[in-house]
Amino acid sequence: MSLTNTLLTALRSVTANKLRATLTTLGVIIGVTSVIATLALGNGARAAVDANFRFLGSDQIQINAAYKMKDGKLEAAGKKLTFEDGLLMTEAVNLIDRAEMSIGGSVKVRHGRAALDVSFTGADADALNTLAAQSRVQPVGWPEGKKLTPEAFIARGRSFTPAEALAQADVCILAYQTAQDLFEGDEALGEIVWINRRPCEVIAVLTELEPIDPDERNRSRVNDGLFLPISTAIRNLYEEEPSVNIIAHVTDPNRMDEAKAQIAEYLRQRHTIEPDASGAYEYDFRMTTKKDMLGAQQEAARTFSLLLTALAAVSLVVGGIGIMNVMLVSVTERTREIGVRMAIGARRRDIVAQFLTEAVVISASGGVLGIAAGVLSIPVAATFNKDIVLFDPRSIPLALGVALLTGVVFGLYPALRASRLNPIEALRYE
Repeated sequence: MSLTNTLLTALRSVTANKLRATLTTLGVIIGVTSVIATLALGNGARAAVDANFRFLGSDQIQINAAYKMKDGKLEAAGKKLTFEDGLLMTEAVNLIDRAEMSIGGSVKVRHGRAALDVSFTGADADALNTLAAQSRVQPVGWPEGKKLTPEAFIARGRSFTPAEALAQADVCILAYQTAQDLFEGDEALGEIVWINRRPCEVIAVLTELEPIDPDERNRSRVNDGLFLPISTAIRNLYEEEPSVNIIAHVTDPNRMDEAKAQIAEYLRQRHTIEPDASGAYEYDFRMTTKKDMLGAQQEAARTFSLLLTALAAVSLVVGGIGIMNVMLVSVTERTREIGVRMAIGARRRDIVAQFLTEAVVISASGGVLGIAAGVLSIPVAATFNKDIVLFDPRSIPLALGVALLTGVVFGLYPALRASRLNPIEALRYE
């Protein structure tokens, strides 16, 4: 029997009972839909991880104070990371060429009768360099692909000098909307604002900014707030010195582990951390690199993808069992037909080909419908997963291949069983 005749015969047999064939394909449809949605969600999760941590360069080590739970409250695990820790780090650690420090919180700022509660960032002289390097925000209308520079963020004025960052200078930089709200359109540069009842000269106003990620633009307030020299913020806004966040820049990214070891040794001495009975150290700080962050997040994304893949596999197995069941029923119903075919010269391989083709037709139909359902389900999946999906066109041939493989695997046994029937007994079957 030719391939064309085998295919036509299989199509006639499948369409002879449309309802049964449709119900049989449901498992395959759900499985294939799950395969496409799983790949889209997995790809989207990995892309989101990369986007979330693009601000931390491959040459950077982020250092934060460690915290622990005690009596139901979160408290520092030991000594704080101090401003002095960051200042002396570049001298003590030869693999570090500079260390950026920052703190943050909220303050009340006043000018005349206008008063606002805004967030502040206490930073060093590299504050705008960091803002540009993080690639989270950009000036409104910034040309796509053009490199961001610190100067691009300043509408009027200048950034802090290193001396001002160290000498507790009473200066500040206002974000665009904060300047508008305080001065109602008047010039803010050179004016005095009161930050928690302390005077501060405005040395710059930032240009109007927008998040680079379009999805963040309607829910982010990037134009509110102000920048202060970190030493000024520590002196004026805290009763006791706060713990600072440090980003250490490594001279050679290939020696990242060695740099982490040097930093750990430096801070261990600074904080007088002693080994326990087993010789291990309990650090009161945490060091994180982009590799660490990506590794942890991508591992979570992989686990999520594996879970969805397992669900898709279960659906396909259920669909395959349905195909096997229907094909076994079909073999029983058509026993006499099989005997007639064998009596007029059909070989065993012809019978195998016929029933195997029918199983593949059923699974292929489910695969095609599943692909359509999978593509249509991606926008729905996005709404339930914070728009984190990334459709991969390669998932279509993969999903169809899985569907066809399901038909072959679960259709093989019924086909072999049909081919092994005794022709004489099959002809006698009623």
